[in-house]
Order: sequence, then structure tokens, then C-alpha cells
Amino acid sequence: MMRTGLGNALRAERIKFTTLPSQWVAPLTALVITVGVTAAVNAAYGTKDHTPGEDPAGGIYYGLLFGHVAVACLGILLIGQEFNTRMIGTSLTAVPRRGRLYGAKLALGAGLGLLLGLVSTAGCFLAVDTTVGLDLSTPGLGRSFLAGVLYHPMMVLLCLGLTAMLGNFSAALGVLTPMVFLGTTWLAAIPGVREAGQFLPDRAGLYAMRTQPEAGIHYGHWTGLLIMALWTAAAAYGGWRAMRRYEASAG
Repeated sequence: MMRTGLGNALRAERIKFTTLPSQWVAPLTALVITVGVTAAVNAAYGTKDHTPGEDPAGGIYYGLLFGHVAVACLGILLIGQEFNTRMIGTSLTAVPRRGRLYGAKLALGAGLGLLLGLVSTAGCFLAVDTTVGLDLSTPGLGRSFLAGVLYHPMMVLLCLGLTAMLGNFSAALGVLTPMVFLGTTWLAAIPGVREAGQFLPDRAGLYAMRTQPEAGIHYGHWTGLLIMALWTAAAAYGGWRAMRRYEASAG
């Protein structure tokens, strides 16, 4: 009898993750880039440029502006690689219930993202405290830390769901990573488009990490986190619907 319970499906996904270097290298890369760039920039320029009036979150999460591309890649790889190698058919044979297979991938992605977020955010806080000093009593810094941790699993699940909707690894990699790294930043810089761009998931999530308000942003920091959570939920639901359609076509 096939063991197709959610626990067994999750165990199988964990084994895939640990045995495929392309998957576990992604979170390791994200961690190194996020903490490493933050430490390097603060060590080189932090003391000179740091003033009490600046938002400390800018220095704390500087490395995340680069590292979150690797976080997005993790979400893409968790399901996209199976589309790319056509191993998705084998996975569906082992776990015929598409929702169970997809749920296991979501659970693994959420767990990995949460762990990565905790380690990365703590590492960034430590790097800033070691190089230029950090006043932990700064208003909003606790909320900023929580937002930094939660940003990672939401980014992973967002990209996982969108990749499932696309059903194509190359398309997801070609569209999502440039959008995370450059696309929304460009949109936010275009007059007139900034109004809409601020509601995109990564922009809202990054704003949630700030400790001070920003001119032109029409929502609060907690609302920014909620906006990203809603985008993530929508993407996860869309991925589930796509997997159901795949079930019908696989017949």
C-alpha cells in the first residue's frame, strides 16, 4: 500500500530538498548574501553615514535587497524543478492526491522560509550591532524584526504558488526573479506608477520592516505586512487550482 499521508508526503519533500544541491544551495546563498552584504556595507560606510535621524531599518536590511532574489529562487525551485525535469509525473504517481502533494510543498516552503527568515534577520541585526551599534529600544524595531522574519516564508510561498500557476520552471525563473530584483523598484521610481507599485507584495513587505513612515505610502507598516500576506495567500490558492487542473489533464 502506498503511503500517501501528508506526513509521508512532507517527508518525501524534505528528502528531495536535502538531496538536491540546487535546492538547499538557494537558502544558503540567500543567508550569505543578506547577512554578508549588510555586514560589509555597515562596516565600510555605516559609521560615516549613520545619523540618529535615519531609519535604522535601511542599514539592517540592506543585504536583503539582494538576498531576496535567492529567497524567491528557493520558492521557484521547490516545485519548478520538477516541472523542468518532468519528474512531477513521478511525484503525482507517488502522491496521487494533488492537494496533498502541493500542501506538503507549501508546508516545507513555509518551514524553510521561516527558519531562513529567523537566521537571516537575527544575523543582520547582529551585524549592524557589531559594526555601528544598534539601539534595540528604538520604536518599531521589534515589529521590524518580526516583519523581516515573516517576509522570507511569504516570499517563498508567493513564488512557489506562482510557479505552480505557470507550470514552467524557466518561465517562473525568467519572470519572477527580475521582478523581485528590479521590476518593482523601477515601478516605484516612475512618477504616477508609484501609487500602484507600493501595493505590490515585495514593496509592501519591505515597507513593513521600516521603523519610520515614508512619504507617499498610503498605509501603515502592519498593513504592509497584511498586503504581502494577501498576495501570498492568493498565489498559494492559484497554485492549488493549477494543480487541480493538472490532475484533470493527467487523468
